[in-house]
Amino acid sequence: MAKTTKHRDTEAIHRAEGADPLATPLVTPIYQTSTFLFDNTKQLEDYQAGTSNKDIYSRYGNPTIRAAEQKIAAVEGAESALLLSSGMAAISTALFGLLRAGDELVASAAIYGGTMHLIRDFLEKFGVVVRYEPLDRFQRPAALLTDKTKLVWFETPINPTLRCLDIAAVASACRARGVLTVIDSTFASPINQSPLALGVDLVMHSATKYLNGHSDITAGTLIGSEALIKTLHPARKLLGGMLDPHAAAMVARGIKTLGVRMERHNANGMAVAKFLEAHPAVSRVFYPGLPSHPDYAIAQKQMRGFGGMVTFDVKSGYAGASRFFDRIEVFKRAASLGGVDSIVSLPVLTSQWGYSDDELKAAGVTRGMVRLSVGIEHIDDLIADLDQALS
Repeated sequence: MAKTTKHRDTEAIHRAEGADPLATPLVTPIYQTSTFLFDNTKQLEDYQAGTSNKDIYSRYGNPTIRAAEQKIAAVEGAESALLLSSGMAAISTALFGLLRAGDELVASAAIYGGTMHLIRDFLEKFGVVVRYEPLDRFQRPAALLTDKTKLVWFETPINPTLRCLDIAAVASACRARGVLTVIDSTFASPINQSPLALGVDLVMHSATKYLNGHSDITAGTLIGSEALIKTLHPARKLLGGMLDPHAAAMVARGIKTLGVRMERHNANGMAVAKFLEAHPAVSRVFYPGLPSHPDYAIAQKQMRGFGGMVTFDVKSGYAGASRFFDRIEVFKRAASLGGVDSIVSLPVLTSQWGYSDDELKAAGVTRGMVRLSVGIEHIDDLIADLDQALS
C-alpha cells in the first residue's frame, strides 16, 4: 500500500507542482484548476467573511480570468468587467441579474436573434413585462419609458443591418428617469465606440468576436462601474456562466492585438462596402461609414471607425443570395464574426433564424440579405472573390 503523507503545507504542494515563486512571467499564467487550497480554518473563515482575497473555486473567481477582466475594463474605459462563457451567458446573466417579475424591459425590435429568443422564451415566462420598440421610436427615447420601465436593451451597430442608434440620447433619457441601459456593442468593439463615456450603464460584448479575434473560443463580457458589476457576480456564480481559464487567457491575448486588428478590419470593411455599393448585382449596402447609410450622421458622431461588418441585399433575393453563398471561395461559409478570417453568412439562416415575417420586417432583415465579416486578408483577394461570386 502506498505511503501517505499526513502533513503537506500549501508551499510544499506548490513546489511539487513546479510553481516558482521567483519567476515573473511576461504573460499571465493559466491557472487551470477547478479549486484552490487553504492552509487552515482561519483562512477559510476569512474568505467566507469577505475579508480575504483568496480564491476558493474557479466558478467563483480565478486569477487568469481576473487578469483578462482587467484588460477588458481598461480597453473599454471602465472600472470593472465580468468574463463569461459566451455572449449568451453574458446576456442571460445581465437580464436575470438585473430584472425581477413585474419589471418592464424595453428592447429594440432589431436585436440579435439569440437575445430575442431568450427574452421571449424565458424572461416573459418569469413575469418580466417586455416591450419591443421599432428603431424610429428610439429616435425619441424619452417616449419609450414608463414609470414601470427598469431596463432598456439595445444594440448599435445592429445585427445585421448595421443601423445605428444615438447612444448618448438613449442613455440621457434613461438616466433622467432612473432607468438602466445595457448596450450590445459587439459589432463596434471598444476601439470604434465608447458607450460608457456616452452615459450607458452596462456594455455587453460577445468576446468570441472582435475581443478574442481568432474564432477559437467562445466568451462574453459585461463591463461597467464596479458597483454595478458587483451586483452581477451572484448571477454569474449561480447561473454557472464562468469562463474557463484557458479561454480567458485567449481573450487576454486577443486584447493585445485588438487595436492593430481593428485598424485593418476598418480599412477592409470600408473598401468592401464601397465595392459592393457600385456592383450591379447589389441593390443595397449597409455600412455605417457610407454616406448612403441612413444613420451615417449618428455613426460619424459616436464612432471612431466603422468595423469589418458589411451587409448587402442581392437584387435577385434569396435565390441570388444563395447562389452567391455557394460560389464564394476566400470568404468562409460560417456563422459568427469578428475573426481574422473573412466569413459570410445568410441572416435568415443564422442570426435571424426562426423569425416570423413580421419580426424580420421589424428588424429590417430581408431574405436576400448577405452578411460579411470582413477579415484582415489582402483587400485585393477579398474583392476579387466577391466579384466572381456575384458575377
